[in-house]
Amino acid sequence: QVQLVESGGGLVQPGGSLRLSCVASGSTISIYGMGWYRQAPGKQRELVAKIMYDDSTNYVDSVKGRFTISRDDAKNTVYLQMNSLKPEDTAVYYCHADATIAGGYKYDYWGQGTQVTVSS
Repeated sequence: QVQLVESGGGLVQPGGSLRLSCVASGSTISIYGMGWYRQAPGKQRELVAKIMYDDSTNYVDSVKGRFTISRDDAKNTVYLQMNSLKPEDTAVYYCHADATIAGGYKYDYWGQGTQVTVSS
C-alpha cells in the first residue's frame, strides 16, 4: 500500500512559479517511478513529468524547459517545480506512483489532486 499526499497548488499569475510536493508513505520502497499528471476541464488527463528509480526523467513537450521534476528519497517526496507558468497550464495536478506489490505484480497509486490556476 502506498499513500500520496499532495500540496502546493494555488493561484498564480502568468509567468509566475509554483512548486508542487507529493509525500509518499506506506510501502515506499516498492515505488520505482513517480510522476505528475494533469487534467484540464474538458480534456484528457496527460502525463506532465515522470522520474524513475534510475533518475531518468520524461516531460511532455509543452512543459520542457519550464518544469522540473525531482525527488528527495530521504523525505519520500517528489516535487514539480513549475516556472514561467502559462494560462494553459491551468489544471488539476495529480501525483502518481508506480510500484510493485506482493507476487511481483505492478500497481499504480494516485494522489488526491491539487488545483493549479494560472490567471491574471
